[in-house]
Amino acid sequence: MLALSIGPLALPLPPLLLLGAVLVAQGLASRLARRPGRRGDGADAAATARRGAQAADAVTTAALLGLLAARVAFLARHAEAYAASPWSVFDVRDGGWHAGAGLAVGIAWLGWCGLRSPAVRPALAAGAAAGAALWFGLGAALGPRAGAALPGLALVEHAGGATLTLPQAAQGRPAVVVLWASWCAPCRAEMPLLAAAQQREAGVRFLFVNQGEDEATVRRYLARLPYPVHHVLRDERSALGPAVGSPGLPTTLFYDARGRQVDAHFGLLNAAALESRLGRLRPGPQDALRAGARP
Repeated sequence: MLALSIGPLALPLPPLLLLGAVLVAQGLASRLARRPGRRGDGADAAATARRGAQAADAVTTAALLGLLAARVAFLARHAEAYAASPWSVFDVRDGGWHAGAGLAVGIAWLGWCGLRSPAVRPALAAGAAAGAALWFGLGAALGPRAGAALPGLALVEHAGGATLTLPQAAQGRPAVVVLWASWCAPCRAEMPLLAAAQQREAGVRFLFVNQGEDEATVRRYLARLPYPVHHVLRDERSALGPAVGSPGLPTTLFYDARGRQVDAHFGLLNAAALESRLGRLRPGPQDALRAGARP
């Protein structure tokens, strides 16, 4: 699942899971830190309240430092992608985070707080464990499944009316599958970026899958564009979104040459975010050597 539908709104799932995990960790750590100690210091309400606030503050700071580290690590890893548009480093909607770096920094901060204040150490450990269990558990159960295959739904080719599946349309190449509609403002905003990438990335198949609109509506919209968009398909029953776990638009899915999902993004893409993900789809030197060795 990429997003959670709440009435007419579709909210990205990862931030919601992270917020829930932080709140659980914060609440549990604070509650456990306020418990009376073995030596009777629980009679001092002010002391227990201070311990509870200290534990909650430590978890909050750990989360903030972890987010900062996750963002900085991702930016450092994809510095070239962001060099052309430096201001996009502040656009956190692009989903650019390095989870490992963030987790390491957050745990390190909690460990430091535990060393400085042994009285809250067990509470911090329990809160961190509960938050991590919620994050990883729900993320594994609800989040997008890495390695998921290209859905085999029957779609209609806009430029010919033939019926074909996404694996057939991808033709054994890495693919970027874009779920869009002409009424969706973010879809319209990112269309020039994706169309330009389609012209530039000869080794990647861009498939623009319209959701639920008829042939005349799609034709009128494409005719008004000042640039060409190729490989447009129509999902007349809007079945692809539910199949990939995304109730909202725009949704962009990234598949390798074997048709296995390597990344996904819900919401508006910027140039840096697209470039960082395309880097995972481009064939590397070893792939080129293997391709050249084939008869």
